[in-house]
Amino acid sequence: MRHNNKINHLGRTYAHRDAMLSNMAVSLIQHKRIFTTLAKAKELRKYIEPLITKSKTDTTHSRRIVFKNLSSKFAVKELFQEISQKIGDRPGGYTRIIKTGNRLGDNASTCFIELVDYNELMLKDKAPAKAKTRRSRRGGGKDAAATATAEVPETVAPKKEPKAKVEKIKVEEPVVETPVEEVPAVEEVLVVEEVPAVEEVPVVEETPAVITEVSDTEEKK
Repeated sequence: MRHNNKINHLGRTYAHRDAMLSNMAVSLIQHKRIFTTLAKAKELRKYIEPLITKSKTDTTHSRRIVFKNLSSKFAVKELFQEISQKIGDRPGGYTRIIKTGNRLGDNASTCFIELVDYNELMLKDKAPAKAKTRRSRRGGGKDAAATATAEVPETVAPKKEPKAKVEKIKVEEPVVETPVEEVPAVEEVLVVEEVPAVEEVPVVEETPAVITEVSDTEEKK
């Protein structure tokens, strides 16, 4: 029974639990983020945040106390030289726990725990907070308003002189008519070549040859 006992023993003895938290703290200082179960992360937050607060005062006594819990020279050197410079202005809350769902084997809720000042995605340049003015109705509302308006000098904005209107005059350019030369119409002339007439040649009839016999007496003559 653990009535009124707020310590989560995590199913381990004191020596086992203390050694486990010490190793997890060294890993968180070295890697700036570790994945673990939600119950272990909550116990690790209680374990490491007082040690980070101790690192703000760099003395021999605070170094000995931190080394007693961490048992790692590298982790102590990293904590006092680098991490303490980043979290110097932060009054607390050096770690952040973000849930990542349940584990497949035993359905345990898992998460990752990280140092807040080392997550560049969530760091944002915060704008300086504006001074808020509070209005109260005590002390005669009209008198207080009158004194407030009297104290604040009125700033008269300079009057803007009206700008002279410049009228744009459009100059019409004379239209020059260019003479258009009339092209004479081309008459279509049909050239007909005269074919020479074929002369008809008269057909000469062949007359039969007349053979006349000449007698011997005529030849003698």
